[in-house]
Amino acid sequence: MELQQILPHLKHTDSGNFFLIAGPCAIEGEQMAFDIAGQVREICERLSIPYIFKGSYRKANRSKRDSFTGIGDERALGILKSVGDTFDLPVTTDIHTDPEAAMAAAYVDVLQIPAFLCRQSSLLAAAAQTGKVVNIKKGQFVSPEAMRFAREKVMEEGNPNVWLTERGVMFGYQDLIVDFRGIPAMQAFGGPVVLDCTHSLQQPNQSSGVTGGKPALIETIARAGVAVGVNGLFIETHPDPATAKSDGANMLPLDRLEGLLERLVRIRQAVRF
Repeated sequence: MELQQILPHLKHTDSGNFFLIAGPCAIEGEQMAFDIAGQVREICERLSIPYIFKGSYRKANRSKRDSFTGIGDERALGILKSVGDTFDLPVTTDIHTDPEAAMAAAYVDVLQIPAFLCRQSSLLAAAAQTGKVVNIKKGQFVSPEAMRFAREKVMEEGNPNVWLTERGVMFGYQDLIVDFRGIPAMQAFGGPVVLDCTHSLQQPNQSSGVTGGKPALIETIARAGVAVGVNGLFIETHPDPATAKSDGANMLPLDRLEGLLERLVRIRQAVRF
């Protein structure tokens, strides 16, 4: 099914561009969410890029007990819905437990399954049963070929709208590696494949208890993904990553997004599949 049919608020689906999932790691407040969504939407309108706003309403997987987890579920989900309504955009957030699926589905258009939970059968079934698009992040410990089983769990619930997201493979204790062969391998299952350009550069398991990252390489990862024909890109961005309350170490500064997308669109035009 065409993206426009699945997500009626998604614009520019006939442009031939990749689609973009972008926003802050976590919803920190209404003004910040609106500022990011408005700026990214303006850029995507100019470049004819289909755009989905992303923000986590809750951060459940944290290294330290005192790490930021959110501003409150209902408040954050309400902000996500307001962003979608105000800017006429589809929005997405991640879920972590079965009851969250129906709760979040009342506010967003796409439910994201975190990488650590990609094999959680009951969570996949609960997400599928909402009828929303289900975007499953590939676990750092799962092969691209094995992701067909996660996809099948959603489809067996009668929901054909499944996306898969590549976000790197664990390399040692504190690094991730992207094997770009996995993109066509997962596309062979029949659905869109997204490349997470920011989480692929995380450096987990730091002794400080705060995940590190290599944001200087976001463009490298994104260029390679577009060159091999990925369907969508996932990029977390923030006006000032140094002050972000979650994952600031691997987010792209918002003022660098426009130039990056301009260059990626030119690559897409050169290698259009």
